[in-house]
Amino acid sequence: MESARPATEADLPALGRLAAEARAEMRNKRGGDVLHRLDRNREDPQSGIERRLEDSAGTVVVGCIDDTPVGFATMTVLNAADGRPHAVVDALYVDPEARSVGVGEAMMGLLMAAAAAAGAVGIEATALPGDRATKNFFETHGLVARALTVHRRLEP
Repeated sequence: MESARPATEADLPALGRLAAEARAEMRNKRGGDVLHRLDRNREDPQSGIERRLEDSAGTVVVGCIDDTPVGFATMTVLNAADGRPHAVVDALYVDPEARSVGVGEAMMGLLMAAAAAAGAVGIEATALPGDRATKNFFETHGLVARALTVHRRLEP
């Protein structure tokens, strides 16, 4: 049965493995190489999750089938310029073999509940260009595009 729950330190080895898989998959998508280059945790994805667990503004969720971790999500609640909280989903990943059964939905539900509990007035996430599955997933949860980020490579 699919479920989501807050992550604990005991989940770190599984979350580190899943985060490494997520980064490898992301690099193969259009725009993923740039995100990988900008990611300060790219060499040690588990350390980024560990810091997020320790951060009071951060949320880390683990998605499971039965009791086996097959996905993770991270979110940060920041204060916007107007002083009100705004939630940013930094990562949401489900192992390809566990997709389309409700794990992502369970994690997104937990993130949205945490954002609401923190008083966030909005929640946002990133989908890479051409990644229709991710875009459609977020749209089913009411997230819609509000901006497009454009990029041009300057080196050969």
